[in-house]
Amino acid sequence: MVRTYLDFERSVAQLDSKIETLIASDGAAAEGVADLREKSKEELKKLYKKIGPWEKTQVARHPARPHFSEYITGLISDYTPLSGDRKFGDDHALLGGLGKIRGRSVIVMGHEKGTDTETRLKHNFGMAQPEGYRKAVRLMDMAERFELPVISFVDTAGAFPGRGAEERGQAEAIARSIDKGLSLKVPFVSVITGEGGSGGAVAIATADHVMMLEHSIYSVISPEGCASILWRDGARAKDAANAMKITAQDLKKLGVIDKIIKEPVGGAHRAQAETIKIVGAAIVKSLDALSKLSSDELIKQRREKFLDIGRSLL
Repeated sequence: MVRTYLDFERSVAQLDSKIETLIASDGAAAEGVADLREKSKEELKKLYKKIGPWEKTQVARHPARPHFSEYITGLISDYTPLSGDRKFGDDHALLGGLGKIRGRSVIVMGHEKGTDTETRLKHNFGMAQPEGYRKAVRLMDMAERFELPVISFVDTAGAFPGRGAEERGQAEAIARSIDKGLSLKVPFVSVITGEGGSGGAVAIATADHVMMLEHSIYSVISPEGCASILWRDGARAKDAANAMKITAQDLKKLGVIDKIIKEPVGGAHRAQAETIKIVGAAIVKSLDALSKLSSDELIKQRREKFLDIGRSLL
């Protein structure tokens, strides 16, 4: 398997390269390989203990992180995809359908970025258009009708900013999706698995419990976009990331999210199956707690939760 290393992981990449060279060479000492592997593991632990917001941004965008389709395969049984917004068309950037998680029937939806050039183009790199958010509203309406909990997986750089999307009412579609999430009469759990970008993320994240993977990010704009606006220099994205409070750790302190889901050492992209299992356990635990609340209690607590964001800082 070809592994993609991030800029700050160069020391680990060098150690792993030495391991591959030893394994490939004749008469390679097993003991030497074992020592190097242990050294590589310790170096990885050391690096990930001190990574900052910009490094977390790189990890959140890693192409090998589990995507929506992989969470569906790993967590959801009897999955039946549902397509279209019943107004314009279908959006392949925001997928959803019916399924079961540990025997419990649910509505599930999320952004899909794709895994190679062909699928990334098909799914528009996870940037949904108005019909995607109208499909999300349709799925939430269905969840209410059949009294099914909703699970959303957020991983998008933002809603698609193209002319066609704006002409078809991008802002209105996002606003309606946010409003529907806030007024939903059934339990709603959202997990930010990679990037949570702008309104494109919030549109399907106005949930009772909002959780983030340890090295994911959540922001009103990308660090590059922020740097371009503030300093007219996209190269200062690192400075923007440090100032924007976009990490799970910062957002938990600010009350924007409810829970941080710990990732395996080295990030979710190094242990997809383990990450999916951990996320599944966190979702089930949240649904168990929320299932004890009435519709009125869910709506009241959810609205209060979002209205309280930032108030503690005043």
